[in-house]
Amino acid sequence: MSSHIHIQSFISPAGELMLGSYKDVLCLCDWRFRKRRAAIDKRIQSGLQSGYLEASSFIIEEAKQQLNAYFQGKRQSFDLALKLVGTDFQKEVWEAVRQVPYGRTESYSGLAALLGDQSTIRAVASANAANAISIIVPCHRILGSDGSLVGYAGGLPAKRKLLRLENGLRQYELPFPEGKS
Repeated sequence: MSSHIHIQSFISPAGELMLGSYKDVLCLCDWRFRKRRAAIDKRIQSGLQSGYLEASSFIIEEAKQQLNAYFQGKRQSFDLALKLVGTDFQKEVWEAVRQVPYGRTESYSGLAALLGDQSTIRAVASANAANAISIIVPCHRILGSDGSLVGYAGGLPAKRKLLRLENGLRQYELPFPEGKS
């Protein structure tokens, strides 16, 4: 294994995240206690042929600053070098997710249509669930076809909090529909 993947914990208003950097790029910004934690970590470490080392880096510190500004309502987009680790299809989905603007949402079926193949909706949902750079690759902006909050690695309360922060839930009156996590 070559260089280490530096990791650090980051406590956000929506929950605890793990931040990771590899060779001056951010490769991890994921919910520390998600169900698929082991699988995500294995994919990243295998894909980068490197192991985790608890340490900071310039990009981790920059990510913390930008995340803090986001949670304070002072930042709507992120300016960080990213390393997306996954299959070509997953990367294509994550790049499409990055195009969903702050304060807006998209459905899984809409995302599949944007990618040019409505029949890939389940694969799109699976790729979205495998996202390891949450918030920055804003998978929280992806909703069920009926507008319901469905599945989120950080949990539905975190998804709700992020969408409210971005005013992405303005079309709902409380209580709004929720799907299964």
